[in-house]
Amino acid sequence: MVGQPPAGEKALECGPQRGSGNPPRKPTRRRKAKEAIDAPTDLKGRVRTAQKQQQSLEDKDRNLQQRLEEVRKQAERIQESERRLQALQSEATENRDRYRRLREDTNRRLEQIAGLGVEEAKKMLLSNLRAETRFEAARMIREIKEEAQRTADAEASKIIALAIERLASEVTAARSVTSIPIPSAKVKGRIIGYEGKNIRAFEKTTGVQLLMDEAPDTLVLSCFNPIKREVARVALERLLKDGNIHPRRIEEVVEKSRRKVEESILRAGEETVKDLGIKGIHPEMVRVLGRLKYRTSYGQNVLEHSIEVAKLTAMMATELGMDATLALRAGLLHDIGKAIDFEREGTHPEIGAEVGAKYGEHEVVINAIASHHDDVEVTTPISVLVGAADAISGSRPGARRKTLVDYAKRIERLEGIANSYDGVEQSYAIQAGREIRVIAVPEKIDDAQVSLLANDLAQRIQKEMEYPGRIKVTVIREMRATEVAR
Repeated sequence: MVGQPPAGEKALECGPQRGSGNPPRKPTRRRKAKEAIDAPTDLKGRVRTAQKQQQSLEDKDRNLQQRLEEVRKQAERIQESERRLQALQSEATENRDRYRRLREDTNRRLEQIAGLGVEEAKKMLLSNLRAETRFEAARMIREIKEEAQRTADAEASKIIALAIERLASEVTAARSVTSIPIPSAKVKGRIIGYEGKNIRAFEKTTGVQLLMDEAPDTLVLSCFNPIKREVARVALERLLKDGNIHPRRIEEVVEKSRRKVEESILRAGEETVKDLGIKGIHPEMVRVLGRLKYRTSYGQNVLEHSIEVAKLTAMMATELGMDATLALRAGLLHDIGKAIDFEREGTHPEIGAEVGAKYGEHEVVINAIASHHDDVEVTTPISVLVGAADAISGSRPGARRKTLVDYAKRIERLEGIANSYDGVEQSYAIQAGREIRVIAVPEKIDDAQVSLLANDLAQRIQKEMEYPGRIKVTVIREMRATEVAR
C-alpha cells in the first residue's frame, strides 16, 4: 500500500520481538537527560528528611535529659528522707531507753514506799479492776437492754405506722354470694321442673344444694366449696335470664359457667402477680392463687387480704433493710393453703407449705407460710413480718365481719376463761376482744406466778377459742401498803 514502510522497517521500529534473541536497546539520549534533571530534586528531598530526623533526635535527647534530671532530684529527696527516718529511729530508741529507766526507777521507789513487790501490786490492782469492771459491765448491760427495748419499741411502732399509712386506702370486705333474687315465686316452679327433674339435674351437675324455702323471692345456694358455689351462681343466673330450663340445657350452661369461672380464676392470679411485679411463680401456683378470689375468711376476701399482707410485708422489709422482693412474695402466698383447704385434710398453713414446696418456692417463703399462725417455729425475720402484716390486715376496721351476737359470745367466753382461774379477781376484754387484762389477787398470786398465769391463760385461749389475729394477755398484780402517821 502507498505510504506504508516495508515489513522489515516496521519490525525495526517496534523493537526486538519476543524470542528473536536480539539484545535490548540502550537508553536513549532523552531519557538520560531527564534523569540528570531529576537527580538534584531527589537529593533535596533526602536532605530535608535527614534534617527532620535529626531534629526529632534532638527533641528526644532533650526530653531524656529532663527526665534524668528529675530522677536525680527524686533520688536526692529519697536520700534526705532516709536520713531523717534514721534520725527519728535513733531518737525513738533513746526515748524508749529513757522511759524504761524511769519506769524501773519509779517501780523501785513505789516498792520502797508501799512495802509491796511488783507481783503483789499487780494482783491487788487486777483484783480491784476486776470488781470495778464487773460492776460497770452490769450497769452498762442493764442500760443497753433498756435503751435497746425503748429503741426497738419505737422503731417497730414507726415502721408499722409507716407501712399502714402508705397502704391506707378504702377497702371493702368482699362477701361470697350465696343468694340469688328472683322476679317472682313462679320462677321456682320452672327451676324445679316436672317431678323435680330440673333441680335434680342442677344439683347433680354443680354439686351445690339449691334451697327455695328460705324466702319467697330468693334462691339460696348451699355448698362448702366456694368455686362450685360460684359456678352454680353463674349458671343459675344465666338460666334465669334465658328462661330455657331443662336438664340438657342445664348441663350445657353449667359446663360453660365452669369454664368461665376457671378463666376468671387464672386471670385473677395472673393480674395479681403482674400488678405486684412478682416473677418466677409456677403457673399452677398462679392458678391456685387465683382461686382465693372466691374464698372469704370472716367476711374478708382472702385474695385482697393476701395482697394487703404482701404490700405491708414488703414495706416493713424495706424499712428494715431486708429483701423486699422476697418479703412481697412471702406475704402474697402466706394464705395459699386456703384455696384448697376444703378439698384435703390439714390446716391451711400446713397445706400451703406443702404446695409451696411442691412448686419450688424459696425456703423463706415456705417457712412464712407454715409459721404465720405459730404452727411451726419461725426461722427467718421475714416470717415475723408476714405474721405481723397478717394480724394488721385482719384487725383493721372493716376488714372482717362477725355478727354482734358472735362478738358478744366471744367476749363473754374470753372473760369466762380468765375468771375461771383461782386467784383472779376480775378480767376485762378490751381492744374489741384482742386483749384481755386480768386483775390478780396479790394475797393468792405472787410475782413469780404472774408470768405462769399469763402463759397458761394464753395457751388455753389458743386451744379453746376461734378468733381472728391474736389476743394479748396481760396479768396485773398490785400490792398496796397503807399506814397512818399520828
